[in-house]
Amino acid sequence: MTAGGGATDQARMAKERVEKLRRELARAEQQLHAWEAGALGERLVAERLAAVEGEHWRILHDVHWPGRPKANLDHVLVGPGGVVVLDTKNWTGTVELRGGELCQNGYRAAGIDWVLDQASAVSALLEPQHRHLTAGWICLVGQPDLAGRSNSGVRIEGADTLIPALRSLPTVLDVVAIDVVARHLEELLAGDQSPGLWTTRQLEEADGGVSRTLQRRRVGARAGVAGGPAQTRSAGSGRSPKRRERKRPGVAGAVIKLSLLVIGIMTLLNIMDGVTERSDPAPAPIPTSAVLPDGS
Repeated sequence: MTAGGGATDQARMAKERVEKLRRELARAEQQLHAWEAGALGERLVAERLAAVEGEHWRILHDVHWPGRPKANLDHVLVGPGGVVVLDTKNWTGTVELRGGELCQNGYRAAGIDWVLDQASAVSALLEPQHRHLTAGWICLVGQPDLAGRSNSGVRIEGADTLIPALRSLPTVLDVVAIDVVARHLEELLAGDQSPGLWTTRQLEEADGGVSRTLQRRRVGARAGVAGGPAQTRSAGSGRSPKRRERKRPGVAGAVIKLSLLVIGIMTLLNIMDGVTERSDPAPAPIPTSAVLPDGS
């Protein structure tokens, strides 16, 4: 071993640890800046939304995402225009809506369709007549004049176009419905625990592995693939395969069965009577030796 070899190895390993820590520090700083920018954007949007609170809009900030205990929703609005689940984005760089796709610095932005999942989770907490009134929106803080709609149906508004867009929505909820829906969502979303949602996976787990409905569908699908076109619905006919029906006996069949049953019972009774007659003992004859002669 050459002189200083051990110290050289220790220095090399220490240098690798320093480089690793520097990379981790850089990632932590990026996350810190992202969270700070996100928090700033949410506060700015909350200040803008205060303009419609006096117009029968009820607004919830930073509430639970139903079914995802570790995630949150930036804003949930309930007002004359329905229920709006609003996700705030405080992006930097070049942001544009290109061909129905939201792009940042020339690349398709990720996480846009999450707001649709958020809106679906919120709508699942509502009554059926209110579920279709829920929509997912994105507000871009750094692009105040950008407005449009993505191919997936997400409405995109800038910080300056958000309030006019809310006011332009057609009225679908009256004051009473707004109060009922808002109080209901506030109770569920702003509580101590995130409200749960039953998904198909959870239903399978609760039903011992596979729910009966899904199991029947899967078995039917496999049978259709294995059996070929003869077992699947014919294209264009709109008719499902003819089911084999069990024939039900008619009135004539029931009468015949009843008659045969009566005949069988009568025959059985006659046989039993004959057996009884043959089994009865005949009267025993009086022995002649026991008869005394006259005059004796």
